[in-house]
Amino acid sequence: MRVRLVKILLISLIFVSCSKKDDMLGAVDVETTIIEAKTIPIPFEFVGVCQSSHLVEIRSRVQGYLDKVAYVEGSFVKEGDVLFKIDPREFVARVNESKANLEKEKAILWSAQKAVDRYKPLFEQKAASRKDLDDATAQLLAEQAQVSFYEAKLQEAQLNLEYTTITSPISGLTTNSRYQEGTLITPGANDLLTTVSVIDPIWVNVNISDYYFLESKQEIARGELIVPDNYKFDVSLTLADGSKYPFTGKVNFVSPVLNENTGTLSARAIFQNPDSLLKPGQFVRTRVTGAIKPNAILVPQSSVIQGETSHYVYVVKGNTVEKRDVETGAWYENDWIIKSGLKPGDEVISQGINKVNEGTKVNVTNRPKKK
Repeated sequence: MRVRLVKILLISLIFVSCSKKDDMLGAVDVETTIIEAKTIPIPFEFVGVCQSSHLVEIRSRVQGYLDKVAYVEGSFVKEGDVLFKIDPREFVARVNESKANLEKEKAILWSAQKAVDRYKPLFEQKAASRKDLDDATAQLLAEQAQVSFYEAKLQEAQLNLEYTTITSPISGLTTNSRYQEGTLITPGANDLLTTVSVIDPIWVNVNISDYYFLESKQEIARGELIVPDNYKFDVSLTLADGSKYPFTGKVNFVSPVLNENTGTLSARAIFQNPDSLLKPGQFVRTRVTGAIKPNAILVPQSSVIQGETSHYVYVVKGNTVEKRDVETGAWYENDWIIKSGLKPGDEVISQGINKVNEGTKVNVTNRPKKK
């Protein structure tokens, strides 16, 4: 009886073992990735346009004939360098005229002062009336005002004479001259002579779409995206030839409002530019870093399949495949960021995905063996 019981147990064990082997017959070999929540950096990429950090429009303050273009167009000039000269002769004459008028008024003022000086003792001796003294005093005050007026006119004439020599208020890069010698220059809306641009440091402007901005703002509000205080992102540049710009910039301005014409939000970064490698109007590719995404769910790009209406992945439950719809975000290196559909601990097929369907039995070849 005991021998018979042992035989039955052995037969049962053999049967179970054979059943497990039969279950694994035809199983597909795959490799999987166990989902883990990670904190990852989130870079942003935009097209940027370089702009002078300090652009000055050079205009004439006085009307006159352009005597000389005194700089080399397109060259770098220093603060105080002469750019243009306007014929000064008319302005010299006005200075001399103002000087003469001032001297004349000073002489009249001297006479009025003498009249007051004469009337004062006479009035004290009652040899002159109060009215005589008051009239003389009023004339003195009027002449003092006239002298002040002509002093101001002389100062104005001297300033206008100085304005005939137009100098650069800053050190920077010039553009071409809009006018040539002999042209009548008239202050007004169309009197721009040239511009001078500071290009070290230089600004790089980017425009952010309203959708991109709103999506990022919502992620920040939900705690899914963390950005630097006051948006002080670091910015790196790639030039048109694919080379990397050697200096890293810093965001120093983010517009509080969107542009109503383009529906975009403007931001600006500042860069060192000692070798003038960047020029105003130059297009560059920007990479903005400093933001992080906590608890990010990542899967290899090879794991994500584009379906008719959504993306999906295959998740392994035991040794069986389950299809799982997911909402994808941006790429991060060689992975997809998954917004929803997966959680830490899920086992996602990463290799052999083309050999399985939902319900397929699989053999995970890279699954750690239980000790």
